[in-house]
Amino acid sequence: MNSNQPTPERIMQLATGYWATGILGAAASHSLFTHLEAGAGTADKLAAQAGISERGAQTLLDGLVSLGLVELRDGNYRNTAEAATFLVEGQPACLSSFAEFKLAEMSKLVALPDVVRTGGPVTDATVEVADNPHWQKVVQAIAAQSVPVAMIAADILRLAEAEEISILDIGGGSGIYSAIWLGLNPAARSTQLDWGPVNAMARRLVAQRGVADRFTCIDGDFHTTDFGTAAYDIAVYSHIAHQEGPEDNIAIFVKVRGALKPGGALVINDYIVDDDRSGPPFPLIFASEMLLKSKRGGTWRRADYHAWLAEAGFEHVSFHPTPSPATLVFAR
Repeated sequence: MNSNQPTPERIMQLATGYWATGILGAAASHSLFTHLEAGAGTADKLAAQAGISERGAQTLLDGLVSLGLVELRDGNYRNTAEAATFLVEGQPACLSSFAEFKLAEMSKLVALPDVVRTGGPVTDATVEVADNPHWQKVVQAIAAQSVPVAMIAADILRLAEAEEISILDIGGGSGIYSAIWLGLNPAARSTQLDWGPVNAMARRLVAQRGVADRFTCIDGDFHTTDFGTAAYDIAVYSHIAHQEGPEDNIAIFVKVRGALKPGGALVINDYIVDDDRSGPPFPLIFASEMLLKSKRGGTWRRADYHAWLAEAGFEHVSFHPTPSPATLVFAR
């Protein structure tokens, strides 16, 4: 066979991609990576530790080897470095909860053909309301994704040596930025603006990190709540822009500009695509999630952020890659 001739292998892998989601989610739900890390290196030992059938343990191990998350050496299974870092429970950047969350979300993709036809959610049951149980699950599931990004942003901003600073986290969700940044700077104070049920989760996380005395919350909708005037040194807008349309993002950036002190910085963290929409892969495919769940959201181009921030009055904008699929944007 001509080596340049197309084969169906990759299309078969894509069409059965839900197998990977299922195997990863099931393994995470039974703490398999945590048990492997503790030394349960065979199917029978793993089954006993996880409380599952030996047949089920072997099937998941086979799948995880196929996915490159577990390796087999001399008859024993062990996590790869990637799995040990990001899938073992208790690690600060553990994504096991996210894997479980995405497994539970798979059935919603069945609606995608209709959503593509109509250009948005086909029912009124969107996630963009305060009392949607979706937020209770997703806020905690995605917190770990922001840990390395928040650390990188802190280094770029030199937060640890910034002395007394005030932070506004817009739609801060889990409170992970406040928890990390307040831990790095004992003189900093942070305010999170989000819906009441979400802020309750943030208070718990920040209290667990021992910095609750310098953390406050404003319960409200950031579309309609006033941000104040020249009140903050830093504002955070993490994983919010993708659920908003252009007009809403501009309106938020205008309010942020007014709320920052002279020389203050806006930090944006989001999945951003190239100006010609040729990449990167994850932000491109993430656009389907926004089409499925939001009325106006999408994955926006660097040029979009440049234009929106300029319209809001920011003069200096820079983009910084991260180890995650997200990009950091700094605007002053």
